[in-house]
Amino acid sequence: MARAGLTAERVTVAGAELADEVGLDQVTMSQVARRLGVKDASLYSHVRGLEDLRGRIALLAADEKTIRIAEATAGRAGKEALVAFADAWRDYAHTHPGRYTATQTPIRIDPELAAKAPGPRRAVELTYGMLRGYGLTEPDLTDAVRLLRSTFHGFVALEAAGGFAHERSPQQSWVRTLDALHTLLEHWPPAREGDSA
Repeated sequence: MARAGLTAERVTVAGAELADEVGLDQVTMSQVARRLGVKDASLYSHVRGLEDLRGRIALLAADEKTIRIAEATAGRAGKEALVAFADAWRDYAHTHPGRYTATQTPIRIDPELAAKAPGPRRAVELTYGMLRGYGLTEPDLTDAVRLLRSTFHGFVALEAAGGFAHERSPQQSWVRTLDALHTLLEHWPPAREGDSA
């Protein structure tokens, strides 16, 4: 029988908080149960196991990150939108490292849960919408989305790992990186002949 007050949402939030503290790969069902003050078996009335919990954390994080980006970019276009988008992404990665990792890790997610989660779909809409402001169409839109994701994720992952051990601050490099991305997006090279979506 499920413990009163315990829900899948509470279990997910507890797992997400733990992931931010110790790292996603260190989260166990036993630790989450201890955090909630219940026996391990109580959790299985709400989540099917560790993989299911990680999938739920990924969806929660995707929703949270997308809301931050949407709020940051509302009413903005061009470079202003790009900078707001990127800063919101980086801030979320800094503030919630375990949750952020869940959004960047291949995790098998229950298709029914994924279909109900607005975060991933909204993230795609926001990204493509921002890039359309640069006049991009397919297949360039998809290529530009992949470039931004690679750049943002690569930067925050290296930063989190202490990979920028130079006297120039990561913030200075971040600002210049966004300047460079804006210039590239404004002058996106034309697709090669025969290149298609």
